Parts: sequence; structure tokens; C-alpha cells
Amino acid sequence: MLLIYCWEKRRLTNVHLHGLLWTVIVGEIANFAAYAFAPAILVTPLGALSIIISAALAHSILQEKLHTFGILGCALCVVGSITIALHAPPERDIDSVREVWDLATEPAFLSYAAIVVAAALVLIYFVVPQHGQTNIMVYIGVCSLLGSLTVMSVKALGIALKLTFSGVNQLFYPQTWAFALIVATCVSTQINYLNKALDTFNTAVVSPIYYVMFTSLTIIASVIMFKDWDRQNPTQIVTEMCGFVTILSGTFLLHKTKDMNDSTGPTLSTRRPKHACQNAYAIEILPLKCQDSVDEETLPLSLPKADNHYLMEELPLRYKDLNIS
Repeated sequence: MLLIYCWEKRRLTNVHLHGLLWTVIVGEIANFAAYAFAPAILVTPLGALSIIISAALAHSILQEKLHTFGILGCALCVVGSITIALHAPPERDIDSVREVWDLATEPAFLSYAAIVVAAALVLIYFVVPQHGQTNIMVYIGVCSLLGSLTVMSVKALGIALKLTFSGVNQLFYPQTWAFALIVATCVSTQINYLNKALDTFNTAVVSPIYYVMFTSLTIIASVIMFKDWDRQNPTQIVTEMCGFVTILSGTFLLHKTKDMNDSTGPTLSTRRPKHACQNAYAIEILPLKCQDSVDEETLPLSLPKADNHYLMEELPLRYKDLNIS
């Protein structure tokens, strides 16, 4: 998210942006490896820690002030992450990628995958052309739905590579390449619609909504496919949900107060501005206390027209000629 912000604000040079890009690539590789050694119900919510790191780097590198509510949001993310980490289920012992394929082809997960794919296709072919530019949930819905399948496939592919590097070659199994194909298809579609969402709507609004939907659907998919909650008692499950809600609260608080000024509260627009007004005019009109106090003799006063056609009409204004001696 820091890379997106720097590119939008043009706060860093291209050299610095390339450095950040390589940092993001390394981070995604580490995130990919994490799914091979830990359950998705643990790894995915901990992605909120990247928000804290982005806020800290923006505060130190970009000189962006981190307000009190922003610090509180970071603290909530840390508390929620620790809560989930302490009560996360143990990783399931898997000796072959075929075991993951068997889990993925069980009726419960096949039903979930069918519902997700059908919902994504309906959104892409029927809802996006009509409401994609006006409803923020459309683009994010496509990304989140396919994202849950991406994480499950990434975890399967990570397990296959882990077993291969440990001496048990999994590359000869067609299931490994099937998971790789699913990852490539879902990731390319996710990137496409996530870029559309970031280009159409405010980044500060897209980020928390996408995090909530993506993480929630991923947890549901992991619980169905790997049966994470079958190895836990109700107390651990409730504690994990409380930690997840705590992370959500911190994420929303941090994004909501990101653009807060010292004198005014946060004002976030859902739509992002497409064009900047080059010839802006700030006009303040004070209403008359009584409509009857306006004289018959009035003069028309027109607003100047801007080159970008934001002001298209001349607005007649009336004023009273006061004789002040």
C-alpha cells in the first residue's frame, strides 16, 4: 500500500519506487512461503501487519504525520495479531500434494468453489458493466471471491514445493500443475479488477474493505477445505474471531484517520477525483437575512468560467447597494 501511495503522490523518485517494488516482491515471496508452513487462518489475518509497517514508513520516510488515532489503530492491529497467533490451530500434516487435492475435491469445498466461481462470473459479465464504476463492492467482490481460491491454491502449491525441496518430488503429479494453473488464472483476474478498483475509487476506502472481504472469505475457505476448526475447541475459535474483529477495528481506524488534519476531522470520498481543477475559484456567498430587503435595482453578477468546464452556467446573484457614509 505504501508503494501505491508513493506512486499516486509522486513523493519518491523512480529509483526509490523501483527499490520499493523489489521490496514488495520479496515480501510476497515470503508470504507465499508462509502458507506452506502455517494455516491460512493464521497467515491471512496477519497481513494487517503490513498496514502498520506502511504507516511507520510513511511517517519516517514521507514525513506523513501519524496521529493519535492512527497509533491506536496500529496498537489494535498488533493486539489482534498476537491474539490470533496465540490461538491459531496447528498446521495439518500433509505428505503429498495428492492429499491436498483430495481435500479440495470433497463435496463441501467443491460446493463452495462452485458458488464462488458462479458469483464471480455473474459479477464480471452482468454487474460490472452496469455498476462497476459506481459501486465499490463490485470490483472488490470479484477480487475477494477469487482471492479465497487463490490462497487455497497457493497453499497447495507451497506444500508441493516444500516437499519437493525436502527430497519428495511433487512436480511429477498433475495436481501440482493444476493448482499452479488455478493460481495463475485467479491472480491475473484479481490484479486486473483490483487495479480498476484503485483507479476508480479512493485507495483509503478500497484497502480496508478489500482486507475485510478477502480475509473473511479466505478464513471460510480454509475452514471448509482444511477443517481448521475441527482441531480446536469453541474457546479458541471465539478468541480467534475476537482477534480478527480487533484487527478489523484497527485497520478501519488507521485508514479513516490517515488524512486527518489537526483542525478538521477525516473526510474520505468514496470516488477518487479524476481531474484536478486548474482554475479554481473559491466563492463564499452569505445569504440575506430577509428576502424582502432586496431592492428592485439589482445587477447581475456572473461566476467566471473555468477551462475545465466545471462551471458551465452563469449564476445570477443579487446584492443590495448599501450607502455607507
